[in-house]
Amino acid sequence: MVEVAAAARRSAQPSLRRRLLAFLLIPVGVLLLLDALLTYGVALAYSNHVHDRDLGDDALTLAQMLRGDRLEDTVSPQARFLLAYDPDEGSYFSVRSRLHGVLADNAQFRQIAPPPVDQPPVLYDATLGSHKLRVAAVSIRPDFDPRDTLTVTKAETLADRHRRAREILLMAVPLQTLLILGVLSLVWFGVDYGLRVLQPLTARLAARGREITPIGEEDVPQEILPLTRTIDALFMRLRDTLALQERFIADAAHQLRTPLAGLSLHVERALADDSPQTLRDALGHMRRLTLRAARTSAQLLALTRAQSPLAEPATHVPVDLARLVPEAVSLRVPEALAARIDLGYHGPPGPLPVNGDAASLHEMLDNLLDNALRYAGPGSSVTVSLVASPGGGVRLRVEDDGPGVPDALLSRLGERFFRVPGTNEEGTGLGLAIVQHIAERHRATIRYLRTAQHGLSVEVQFPPPAAA
Repeated sequence: MVEVAAAARRSAQPSLRRRLLAFLLIPVGVLLLLDALLTYGVALAYSNHVHDRDLGDDALTLAQMLRGDRLEDTVSPQARFLLAYDPDEGSYFSVRSRLHGVLADNAQFRQIAPPPVDQPPVLYDATLGSHKLRVAAVSIRPDFDPRDTLTVTKAETLADRHRRAREILLMAVPLQTLLILGVLSLVWFGVDYGLRVLQPLTARLAARGREITPIGEEDVPQEILPLTRTIDALFMRLRDTLALQERFIADAAHQLRTPLAGLSLHVERALADDSPQTLRDALGHMRRLTLRAARTSAQLLALTRAQSPLAEPATHVPVDLARLVPEAVSLRVPEALAARIDLGYHGPPGPLPVNGDAASLHEMLDNLLDNALRYAGPGSSVTVSLVASPGGGVRLRVEDDGPGVPDALLSRLGERFFRVPGTNEEGTGLGLAIVQHIAERHRATIRYLRTAQHGLSVEVQFPPPAAA
């Protein structure tokens, strides 16, 4: 049953060989039918030509035979026998004299005006009841009466013509069928042989194991180059994703090792001394270490999302920064008041649209505010501002009047796990790295500057919505 189900699945899958053969067999079958119709038409035309010539010759021969007879009201018995003789039983005749009228006939069919005397026979179509006839008429002058004109008309049905055409068709169709079968055999062999060019590529891919490097183009046919290039692009994205996953695991192990070791130390301390003061002090340290581990984990996940190659810019939609930024700033006001920091916002009243993802932009602003509130210090001020750029973009600025960053270290801001030496505040060194990657996803540029009050100013320049 398993083998039957597997065979059914294989037969249901699309096959390039079946597709090519079906694409060729159907037109070839139609071509064979059209060829049969064309052959029959040509054969019928040839049969009509031969029969017309013979019919005209018969009419002319009969007229020449009657030229020397003395004709009055009828023809001689010998002439009537020749006129009535018909081996195919589908022949009709008529002999008319201009002076004596109808001398002999065996059917009443349509007659035309007598053709010119002593000219080649005239052929035309006529009907006799439900039968179609082909008629040949010729006119001569009798030898015994030059005043008279003798018109001999010979007619026959079309049955023998069609019979001869069918005979020719039956002789031609088998030969044409054999020829087409030979062509199809060559096509079958050609398709099978042509698909063998994929075997080296298949063998090379099968031998790679878990390797996800690009396929390359050395043995790839031109027709499937677009497919292999698409697979190569997929491999590149997959490799980037795996590398990002490995980096996340390594970063998590590195960053969480210290908080976890601290937690273990304080747990052992609390177990060794159960005095209330020791327990309170250990629990306080454990709380701070737990918050630090949770923050580190959250920022590592945020950095991984920002770096992920699956976060395509094509999913970006228009976002109004003039609405998003004030809302994000207002959520951090209680935190700023608790830290004795003056947090403010300045921006135009009108909308300032950019193309982006609202959640990512909110996360970027949160990290900028978190960095400013954490390192500016009590008694300082943090200002968030939005300005419409002359070229149609938007500039977001977060500046503070705290201790700032030395000029020599400004270029290193945004690196993963980089922290300014001498900083006493706890941090992971990931906040500005997250900001950097989110800005790159939005085609924005970042500048780190010292303010006039020796603080830090972070400027994010967004492009116009159309350019983004």
